[in-house]
Amino acid sequence: MTRPSPLVLIVDDDPDMLDLVEQAIVDRGYRAARANNGEEALARTAEAEPQLILLDMRMPVMDGWSFARVFRERYGRLIPIIVMTAAEDSKLRADEVGAEADLGKPFELERLYEVVADTVGPP
Repeated sequence: MTRPSPLVLIVDDDPDMLDLVEQAIVDRGYRAARANNGEEALARTAEAEPQLILLDMRMPVMDGWSFARVFRERYGRLIPIIVMTAAEDSKLRADEVGAEADLGKPFELERLYEVVADTVGPP
């Protein structure tokens, strides 16, 4: 029996970004789940534990910093986080929440594929 491909949870309040990243992830053979904010992301994580979280930082309801704090309290470092942000210093934002990697927006799809594969392996 083959194992299912890794589930990637995409957390962003921009519907166009959600669509783009979801399509790119699925095209590469990963499974994708979506959330519009940190609160939704916590609910999605409880429903089906993802192998990776792609996290925007500035969102309404619950931002990336708040999500990361609550998420780490509940799950520790079991599930890696990659920060996706348009902030000037994406690496600094990633370091602030203990993320495994960062993607500065806008990013090339090849860079997205590379970071996802490096973090969770191939689909």
